[in-house]
Amino acid sequence: MLATVLIALSMAPVLRRSHPYLWWHLFGYPATVIRVRMTWRRLTTNLGLAVAKRPGRARVGDLMVRGDPLRPTPPRLGVAKCRRGGIDVRVRLHPGQVPEHFAEALDALTHAWRVHAVRLVADERGFLTLSALGWDPLITPVAPYRLKERLLRAVVGLLEDGRAWTIDLRRAPHWLIVGATRSGKSTLIAALVKELAPQRVALFGIDLKGGMELSLFEDRLSALAATRAEAAHLLAELVAETEARMQLCRSVGARSVWDLPPKLRKMPVVVIVDEVAELYLVATREDKAEVGEISTNLLRLAQLGAALGVHLVVAGQRVGSDLGPGVTALRAQLAGRVCHRVNDAGTAEMVLGDLDKDALAAAQQITAAEQGVAITVGADGRWTRARSVHVTPEQARRAARKYARLAPSWPGLHTAGEPNEGVYS
Repeated sequence: MLATVLIALSMAPVLRRSHPYLWWHLFGYPATVIRVRMTWRRLTTNLGLAVAKRPGRARVGDLMVRGDPLRPTPPRLGVAKCRRGGIDVRVRLHPGQVPEHFAEALDALTHAWRVHAVRLVADERGFLTLSALGWDPLITPVAPYRLKERLLRAVVGLLEDGRAWTIDLRRAPHWLIVGATRSGKSTLIAALVKELAPQRVALFGIDLKGGMELSLFEDRLSALAATRAEAAHLLAELVAETEARMQLCRSVGARSVWDLPPKLRKMPVVVIVDEVAELYLVATREDKAEVGEISTNLLRLAQLGAALGVHLVVAGQRVGSDLGPGVTALRAQLAGRVCHRVNDAGTAEMVLGDLDKDALAAAQQITAAEQGVAITVGADGRWTRARSVHVTPEQARRAARKYARLAPSWPGLHTAGEPNEGVYS
């Protein structure tokens, strides 16, 4: 038995490098649980989180003696549950305690438990869950495992806790993705389009950098707008398509396209907008009118599209309130958020500031060496670090060519009174 234990311990470093999740279940998890149990009382006492059951004063004869209780009681610690690459520990709070008291102690818990990071989730009154991450899987990411294929769901990378990073357009219909040059924004979009390409969805692109970025997927796109005039034209047609779907749902008494009979249901539409700031730049009076039309149509698609199968993925290097009220109004409709490294604090504030200040602080700590790393917030409102898989330009072109037959034709402007009902059948 001793020889077996020694062999296992000697193989632990090799196992950690080659099969980190197996190493975690065999060695990392038991060791972390022991450290959590052994340090809990001392940590909570030193950090002021332990509460005395007895009062801090006592009567001795005719004297009232005051002082600190000798053995305060720490918050009750639940069973440490093992999960992929980490543990979850449920904590029962003392009366008068709030999660903010523990949020200030997360760094101390991280160092004492010798883990990569500790996150806090307050999902029930009187309780909280401490999630400890054994290591950072984003440093040497492993290809995420495949999920069961589902319409409008794409596996684009890996989350910090080792789970697959999915962008689910059914749960969060519209997404905002920002990132500076070489931060990983374009790679994420490529991973998203590559996953959506084999699905029965209509893909449209708006890329005001002359179509350089989205031209990789042109074979799979039903239309690609490379100038602002083309973008205005395309958005007007998509709004007309959305209104046609609205009338169809109303005629059969359905509240969304998903409630329609299969024979009447339209193909979902995903509109990818790259460099959104270019759509809002104004140089002349004519530009102002065009920008106003584009802003209105984008906002209408965001407000109406979720129930009608029209989804927006808006991306850019810089998205700030200085672009005008239209951008701020559009931001409010984009529930899914992804923030890579950005060059100005205003962009990170625009993406994450209205959701979670901790997420904003984490985004501002992403360095230039962490290409592909981002802070993402999904439909549940919780944030986490994530990293997209690397998709080369050749892989993107190959996927677009392979599934080009699935791209529905786009006939152009609708004529008055003749909605284009047959395009997405």
